[in-house]
Amino acid sequence: MTAPAPQPGPSGQPGQPGPPVLPVTFRPTRTRAVLLTVGVAMFAVITAIGLALDQLSAGERMSFIFTALLFLGVLALLSRPKLVADDTGVTVVNITRRRRLEWAEILRVNLRPGDPWVFLDLSDGSSLPVLAIQPGIARAHAIRDARALRALADSRSTAAGQD
Repeated sequence: MTAPAPQPGPSGQPGQPGPPVLPVTFRPTRTRAVLLTVGVAMFAVITAIGLALDQLSAGERMSFIFTALLFLGVLALLSRPKLVADDTGVTVVNITRRRRLEWAEILRVNLRPGDPWVFLDLSDGSSLPVLAIQPGIARAHAIRDARALRALADSRSTAAGQD
């Protein structure tokens, strides 16, 4: 699922998007679709070749299927990134790691020209990559998602500072 289009901001000005309604999930949907489609196609082709070759033993056929499963597993792992934002913070799921952040921990959302994905500047001085928002094959979508996440972070950090 992707993030809904941002709603107009409190000022109602067309160029000033406000934060999306929570909870919201950001994913690189085109990249994910390509990776999973290629993974399933590779699995089918490699498995079909392994089963079609008559001179292979049962063990060799199983190694074809295992290799196809391994390729599919790697591509599925690469399609895993997402960011889930809710009222209390965000959960960043990258390829092998998951990290929960409170809104107050996020100082800035960055997507500079040439960046492969969004980076979150955190209050502990570190930076966290968010592979869920990447401009690779869907640049306009990634920019829209980065702006929506930035609007959420700005509004939530401001609200947290007023408590």
